[in-house]
Amino acid sequence: MLKKIHVADARLGMYVHKICGNWMEHPFWKDSLLLSKQTDLEKLVNCGVSELWIDTAKGRDVDVPQPEAAKTEAASRPSVQAVPATNKAEKVPLEEELQTARKIHAKTKEAVTAMFNEVRMGKAVQVDEAVVLVDEINQSMQRNTNALLSLIRLKTADEYTYLHSVAVCVLMVALGKQLGIQGEELKQVGVAGLLHDIGKMTIPITVLNKPGKLTDKEFDIVKDHPRRGWEILNTVYQASEPALDVCLHHHERMDGQGYPDKLSADKLTLHARMGAVCDVYDAITSERCYKKGWEPAEAVKKMAVWKGGHFDETVFRAFVKTIGIYPNGTLIKLKSGRLGKVIEQSEKSLVTPVVKVFFSIRANGHIPVEVVDLSKSVDSIVSAENPLEWGLDLEKI
Repeated sequence: MLKKIHVADARLGMYVHKICGNWMEHPFWKDSLLLSKQTDLEKLVNCGVSELWIDTAKGRDVDVPQPEAAKTEAASRPSVQAVPATNKAEKVPLEEELQTARKIHAKTKEAVTAMFNEVRMGKAVQVDEAVVLVDEINQSMQRNTNALLSLIRLKTADEYTYLHSVAVCVLMVALGKQLGIQGEELKQVGVAGLLHDIGKMTIPITVLNKPGKLTDKEFDIVKDHPRRGWEILNTVYQASEPALDVCLHHHERMDGQGYPDKLSADKLTLHARMGAVCDVYDAITSERCYKKGWEPAEAVKKMAVWKGGHFDETVFRAFVKTIGIYPNGTLIKLKSGRLGKVIEQSEKSLVTPVVKVFFSIRANGHIPVEVVDLSKSVDSIVSAENPLEWGLDLEKI
């Protein structure tokens, strides 16, 4: 049974189901935990959170009967409720949501790293903890989709395994919204993205991070990660069908040339088709230990050529509508002779994003930054550019 209690009533032995309030404001990377350590109890009581939910089926109940003094104090607190309240996110400007999105991105990375490393040590994956992460990602994207989409490329080769999972989760949620998926199914789609590569925790580190070309034997080990991941998730009763499906089939192709089961179009579910598109896009735009990532616009263009055999065309078109022809982070050349970085997609057209202009081609130098909404400007895009060819670091823009 779930009970909502005041944090002052927390005791060792209680199972915390959820900590009320923003997950970034408390010191735990997960909302659910067994209070087995005095240090954790003290952190909880002193972190500024006022209420939490406990699960009495998994841990200690509130103390009853209470002393008279405690009864008097408790009378002024909110009564125990049966279900938590939900807050509907309101739309906010990009710059405002970016502050929150950066915190979500960093904390999700921390959580996924811990979760995956526990799996590598043979522990069961905590799917309910993944759901908490997806809830926060979903709420951020309700406030402003572009914020988290702007951050998914911020990863080094060493961080790839973990932040790739975060990125695919973000892309799956965004794509799901574009396809009209809502509610519980959208949450399951996000969890599927977050856990789709859990099988890579069975791959030896020397193979997973090998900078050179893999041997045939090593490649066979890597290609087995979807099935190994499915086996890991299949032992967890909270794992939903979309999570199992995407984990097993995100490397399948529409033409039947993927792996591990060589399924073709009529055998692939919508969720698996979504997973294939999101996984490939983030993989080819990310820096790896053995290659540089492609620029976002270049990746979209090349995926469009592949779509007949690799991807479901309807899903791919929805994906492009989600991230744009010039995705966030793309360096573009404008007709006015300036360079700018795409920071936000326009609701009016795929070719008129919002751009942060910062460089003059004629003067060959930086100019005062100007944010230009191309849907309201006479200026227009001439081409997508490679930042390396201009000697620019877009992460500093």
